[in-house]
Amino acid sequence: MALERTLCIIKPDAVRAGNIGNIIAHIQKEGFRILALRMTSLTQKSAGKFYEVHRGRPFYEGLVEFMSGGACVPIALEKENAIAEWRRVIGATDPAEAAAGTIRKLYAKNKGENAVHGSDSVENGLREIAFFFTEAELAELGA
Repeated sequence: MALERTLCIIKPDAVRAGNIGNIIAHIQKEGFRILALRMTSLTQKSAGKFYEVHRGRPFYEGLVEFMSGGACVPIALEKENAIAEWRRVIGATDPAEAAAGTIRKLYAKNKGENAVHGSDSVENGLREIAFFFTEAELAELGA
């Protein structure tokens, strides 16, 4: 297995519900190395740019509105096979379909307000991490 990086975003619904600490504890329990994290707020423009890959899909406008509607916590994670492992840990997009003990089963409200983001490929993980963090920030905090 290869060491990979992935991006987690604790989304505005989970931030508002006070679940930042619970989710970070879950991340650490699963053996991920946290390379960098910050609390921030996305504007509609920056959320639109981040989710550009979904432009034109039926959920795009709602996703941009939701993600720009409150604070979020992007977190750069590293682990062997991080993409697949993180997707396993967060569970299905719809919390009703998520496995017991996954982050979405524990903290998500519905398919739209699903607590966390997870990169879907190694390439997207690197691109998404670079959207929020410079390489220097990752090196300094990850050393």
